[in-house]
Amino acid sequence: MYTVTVTRDLIAQHFLTVPNPGPEGELHSHHFGVELTLRGPELDRYRYLTDIDAVNAMLDEVEARYADETLNDLPEFEGGNPSVERFARVVWERVAEALDPDYVEALEVRIWEDETACAGYEQSV
Repeated sequence: MYTVTVTRDLIAQHFLTVPNPGPEGELHSHHFGVELTLRGPELDRYRYLTDIDAVNAMLDEVEARYADETLNDLPEFEGGNPSVERFARVVWERVAEALDPDYVEALEVRIWEDETACAGYEQSV
């Protein structure tokens, strides 16, 4: 299985909406690291799994949508806790629709909320 991983940093805000969230229940910022890993068994005619510039363009769109935003205020987070796990799923949904399923079989999104903790979502495309 081939893999391609591309990362991007962005700063966004949120506050958790679970019972007893502690300090995480207050509006705060994270320097998120967004990591996309694409997987597939075959390479295209150019011997790429995917064009890294195209993946960077997808990350440009992710950054444009979420950088300097409060996740709680965005419609895709409405009605639920804007956890880093949910953020990973939301980014997965945005990116997966732009991938070529002829070569990319699965997409994993990891979002780092600091240098020691991340959450992810992975599924076939």
